[in-house]
Amino acid sequence: MATRQEIKQRIKSVTSTKKITNAMHLVAASKLKRAKEAATGPSDYVEVATSILSRLASTPAASYSPLFIANPVTKPSLVIAITSDRGLAGAYNSNINRQLTKLTPASGSELKVIAVGKYASKHAARIKLLDEIAYFELDSDRPLEETVQAILRKATELYTAGEVSSVELLYTDFISIVSQEVKLTKILPIQPMSSTMSVSTNEPDDIELINYASQRYMESQIMTAILESKASEQAARMVAMKNATDNASDLIEDFTLAYNNARQAAITQELAEISAGAEAING
Repeated sequence: MATRQEIKQRIKSVTSTKKITNAMHLVAASKLKRAKEAATGPSDYVEVATSILSRLASTPAASYSPLFIANPVTKPSLVIAITSDRGLAGAYNSNINRQLTKLTPASGSELKVIAVGKYASKHAARIKLLDEIAYFELDSDRPLEETVQAILRKATELYTAGEVSSVELLYTDFISIVSQEVKLTKILPIQPMSSTMSVSTNEPDDIELINYASQRYMESQIMTAILESKASEQAARMVAMKNATDNASDLIEDFTLAYNNARQAAITQELAEISAGAEAING
């Protein structure tokens, strides 16, 4: 049985941990507000980009763009997996990594991965059938726009060279503070889009315009996925740190009760010894 001194030390240790987790909970709550606003910001841009691309995709020139042409399915797939650079976010990172492992081909061939965030990179290094071809940090001084452009440039280079059959985004979609959903979205080849508006054809200008619009559209997809993931990360961390703080409070209560019981037992023992000593003297 632990001594009073040991119990007191445990109370002190858990109290210190509680202060840390509570501070992290407050920081995550503050960051979540900004992350939610950032995630909803590009929605209008994405809508316009989708509308423009759907109109351009209806032109004959679209069939000449390599971004619309499907590559052989015998080639490996490429997944852009988005996690975080930091832990203590509940199951946020493990959910993405678990889904990434499930995507590995049953045939035993490798799945190519662009890791966005340290946890995706660490997971790819541990799993034999995951071939990490590029890694990008999110919590760096590099502007997010440059990171998005670098990710897309690497993905399109591999796809247009015919080295991969498809390019997919694996990220966490923010639904609410207590609900985040892992999503897998294909960005290459660009899927045909329905459009009720006709567009005049003027090859090769149309091809250049389609390629430019396609690049901007895919950039918006990757940017949105990263921003949604960042909001999901802060929500998951806020909930995890709130649960950790509550658990620390429960532990402190249990240890305090144990300390008081041990203290009362010691006092009772001392009183019994004093009474026994007095009886011995009087007797």
